[in-house]
Amino acid sequence: MKHVDLDARVGRPSGILDPRPYLELLPVLGLSLPPGARAFAADHGHYDFAGRRCVKDLTLHRAGYVHDGQDLDLSFRHNCWKHDEDLVIRYTGVTDVRISTPNEPSTWDDLGTLILDEILPHDQGCTHEMAFRPGSAIVTCNDITATWVAADCPEAQAG
Repeated sequence: MKHVDLDARVGRPSGILDPRPYLELLPVLGLSLPPGARAFAADHGHYDFAGRRCVKDLTLHRAGYVHDGQDLDLSFRHNCWKHDEDLVIRYTGVTDVRISTPNEPSTWDDLGTLILDEILPHDQGCTHEMAFRPGSAIVTCNDITATWVAADCPEAQAG
């Protein structure tokens, strides 16, 4: 990632996850993002690690192309100890997808828990880079629509 600090690594006792450098640039970067991507990136809960709508700790559940392969839907499942909603992201006008894991060739099925993400302007619209345990994915598209939907999670609703 270009601005989000992912110094923390699995198996290392030290390191940080710090979205602040990205968040400091977001007011300027956001001016060049498509409307849906801007709204998702700027959502006040997006990087609030203790918040119910933080993307950290969501698990990729399903990936599928729709509209003759022009759009991509990613469904993320909640972590019951933190979230009470699942996240569905639709990427419209997808022009490129790159998935990287230790086991090449990589597929969506090789990705697990989301660590953090970063949305940046691109001449096609935007890029959405996601760091997972293990691996990463980058989607280049015209825009993003992120929708939080109620999850069946009694633990989260009780807390």
